[in-house]
Amino acid sequence: MAVYSIEGCEDNCYPGTTVLVNKLDIRDQQLLNEAESILVTSCSVKAEKELAFKDVDFEYYKSLHKLIFGDLYDWAGTVRTINISKKGTVFCNHNEIDEIGKLKFQRLQSQNYLRDLPSEAFITEVTELYHELNMLHPFREGNGRTLRLFISLLIRNANHDIDFSVCDADILSIATIKAAQGDISMLREVFSELIR
Repeated sequence: MAVYSIEGCEDNCYPGTTVLVNKLDIRDQQLLNEAESILVTSCSVKAEKELAFKDVDFEYYKSLHKLIFGDLYDWAGTVRTINISKKGTVFCNHNEIDEIGKLKFQRLQSQNYLRDLPSEAFITEVTELYHELNMLHPFREGNGRTLRLFISLLIRNANHDIDFSVCDADILSIATIKAAQGDISMLREVFSELIR
């Protein structure tokens, strides 16, 4: 679980803790992290293999979150109702998430989901989309995992491939922080190496 600075730090948490209320009633953060890792990894692998890439819009994106986190959280697939930040990065105001999310996916649809772009243009568009959806950060928890699943599906739909498992998580994290500060070059380098 990510460590966020949150308005009302205990929002959706068990009283007196920062452990998110969950369907398994796990009240220990380490145990919740372990359960979350197992469930989310299993659901993500299944989704990557079986999920159709069709009718892709912001609702589709939210449905991915529900698919991979729905066994744990009642609020899976719904946008957050609080503002959050992480390591100095302030994410989209919760009041603007739906509107901006819809616009991002309308633009993606107008770009034919990045199909048939030359390689360099494809990498540039994927990098910018990854950054924009990361800054949107629509969910209370699970944004990065949902984003990586979506980007994997998008890339494969465009007849390319990506394997996030070979990516150094720390490098990706640093690249997203730098992108949030206005320098997207490192994130582009990451995708240049990952996309085939």
